[in-house]
Amino acid sequence: MKMRIHASTTLSTAAESVPGLPLWQLAPTRDSAGQRLTDFMMLIPRLRSRPRAEIERASRDIQAVLALHPDVVFADLNLKLNLLWISLRPRQGAISELVAAIRLRVPEAVLVAHHADPR
Repeated sequence: MKMRIHASTTLSTAAESVPGLPLWQLAPTRDSAGQRLTDFMMLIPRLRSRPRAEIERASRDIQAVLALHPDVVFADLNLKLNLLWISLRPRQGAISELVAAIRLRVPEAVLVAHHADPR
């Protein structure tokens, strides 16, 4: 699993990251076996405006959670947008588990999801 961290100012960057490329060109759509991946986003409000130590703590906490989930294939933390993108192998309940685990470590993170109109 690769996790890219990038910002308008250099924080820390994975060796293979290429800031400036659109995420759709970087995030994989299939795993190494050719199976389709699923993905989701989490917004972390005002993360980029926090002190560097807090940003690094949040990044380490997210990486620790992702390391425990073998379904995760790719993650991107975009500090400019305060957005975490995760691509993973589809498994029933995997997204819910990851979101809950991330929110335990980074409580302000919220899932970006479609709101179904209950009409």
